[in-house]
Order: sequence, then C-alpha cells, then structure tokens
Amino acid sequence: MASIYRLPSTLMRGGTSKGLFIRADVLPEDTSTWERMLLRAIGSPDPHGKQIDGLGTGRASTSKVMILSPSRREDCDVDCLFGHVSIEHALIDWSGNCGNLSAAVPLFAVMEKLVEPRDGVASIGIWQANVGKRIIAELEIMHGQPVWQGDYHIDGVAFPGAPIRLRFLDPAGGSSGELYPTGKLVDELALPDGSRVEATLVDAGNPTVFVRARDFGLKGDEEMAALQETARHRLEWAREIAAVVMGLAPDIFAARRERPGSPRISLLSESRNEDCQINARILTSGRSLHHAFTGTGAIALACACATEGTLPQQLAGAPVRGMPLTFSHASGKQTVEAVLGHSVEYGWTISEVVMTRTARPLMRGEVYIPMD
Repeated sequence: MASIYRLPSTLMRGGTSKGLFIRADVLPEDTSTWERMLLRAIGSPDPHGKQIDGLGTGRASTSKVMILSPSRREDCDVDCLFGHVSIEHALIDWSGNCGNLSAAVPLFAVMEKLVEPRDGVASIGIWQANVGKRIIAELEIMHGQPVWQGDYHIDGVAFPGAPIRLRFLDPAGGSSGELYPTGKLVDELALPDGSRVEATLVDAGNPTVFVRARDFGLKGDEEMAALQETARHRLEWAREIAAVVMGLAPDIFAARRERPGSPRISLLSESRNEDCQINARILTSGRSLHHAFTGTGAIALACACATEGTLPQQLAGAPVRGMPLTFSHASGKQTVEAVLGHSVEYGWTISEVVMTRTARPLMRGEVYIPMD
C-alpha cells in the first residue's frame, strides 16, 4: 500500500495564472523525490489532459508550482524556484519563470513570515533562481499582513484586487546571457515543411519567439479552436528550431522533450485598437493559446518593441522607449514599461521592466500525495 505524504501548501492566483506555493523547508530533505511528489500533487501525468486526480485544471496557466525560502542573498528577501508542470507527461520544466505568478510571491512570503515588513508600502526583494534575476515587488502591508483586496482590474481576471507593482531588474539574458542570443534582431527559421519564417528571438523574462501571424496564415486574433492543426505544427516547429538557434537545446527533440514551456512563441499583428501599439497572442505548453498573455512574454515584448529593427518594433511603429507599451491580447490589453539605462557599448540598455498585477491566496492547507 502506498504511503500518504501530507504537504502543507497554499493555492494562489498571481496575475492570470494559478499555482501551488510551498515552503522549501516542508519538502523532504531528499530533493530527488520533489519532482515526483509535485507531479502527483498537481495530477500529472494525465493522458486524458484533465488532471482530475490532482489540483491542476488541465490548463497550462494553472499547472504550476512555486517553491520559496528565505533568501541567502544580501540583496533579496526571498528565493523562489518556479516549475511549470506538464499536463500529459511526467515532466516539470524548471527552465524559466512565471511573470504573472511572481505577483503572488510577496503575498506568500509575508503570510508565511519568510519576510516581516513594516506597515505601509513595502518593497520585497525576490531572487528568481530559475533565471538568476532579481525582482522587486511593491505592495501595501497592513497590520503585518499583505493587502490583496482592492479595485484594481487586470484583463483576463474576473475580479479586481490590490495593485502589486513588479520591477524585473536587468531582465535580459537570464537563459542565454544576451537579450538577442543570436546577435540578430531578425532571424530566418527553416521549417521541416520547406517554408521559411522570420522571427525575433528575445531572452528577457523568459526566452520568447516573436513571429508575424500572417506568416502562419493567421490574422492574429484567432481563438484556440480556430488554430488549424497545420498552423499549430508549424508554430511548434518554429519554437523548437528557435530553441536550438538560441543555444537553449542541442536539437529539436531535446527542445520538445525538456523545454516544452521555454521558449514561448508569440503571434504578432498590427493593432486594431487605437489605445494599443501592437496586437499579440502567445502559446503556452501544449500548443495552447494563453487566455490573456504571459507576464514574462510581456517583458520580452516590451524589450523588443524598444529596439529598432525587431519584428515587434516594425509592427508597433516607432520604437517604444521612455513610455509605457500597451498591447492588446486575447482578453483585453496590458501595459508594461521597459525602463532604459545607459550602456557604453550600445548607448542604452534595459535596466528594468515594470508591470502591475494583482494576486490573492485561494486556499491553504495540506495536499494529500500518494507515494508509491
């Protein structure tokens, strides 16, 4: 008979994502068991794609885990490790971060007393271990607890909450070391069907592949059901080939097997909204369209739109520098800003990307995990 492990954890929403938040010190000392436990907690692998026997919901945006501990760095308060749990396969992708779920990190850290800020507006330093980058979260603290109720609304979430300002410091090169890993602003990818497509390959937030929707026979505002199988296959080929070109995987098979969530691929088109500079859609693991847009994808998009000569900049018009970028996505729109700094070599660089999200705790307790 299998033993049962009772894992203290908190289910939280951050931005347009949900995930299971866990303190590192409640996990077994043997880290080799962590992945098997977390897969079982979320309900993966599930050949039916539903995660019925776990806390997942069969959607990539809710099949996530975040492990937190007090930071070992002097310039941060908390360390976090993000895992994107595959739905149908026994795999957790530890290669990137979740920008949306990052908004819930400061809430969990304060609730669990990993950090104890004073009342008022607090700045909490987060070390994102997956990509080796710092995030500064700014939020209100009242009576020693984080304030998460409010009237700030983000598209893609039904209910409002308190604003949480996230500053992603020096976001470029977390996986490859460079903002543009190939050294080019536009690359040409040769697909297995003999076609070629142009792409801008960005490593900021998470590695992201930007392509024109029209190059895949799309308008850029399609629902998931309208994405024909041919387009899905071509988009996944482009993503896998881009992973190899960016130096993230040795071949497309490794990219498919080991990095299903990174890089992401985003479809771009001209904005049809006078309030937005560009229209964007992004695919999550499993070739599914995100119901809004990923936080790290928004970071990459802001960086690319600030650089003259990239595909995003060309579709947006003039480079978006020194001002917020507002783009339309599947659930509405989002605003994000790339803050520029000085570079001796290039004249400027991306010092940080700023976005505002909401987050809240959903449930706190124990996850019952059968252990064979």
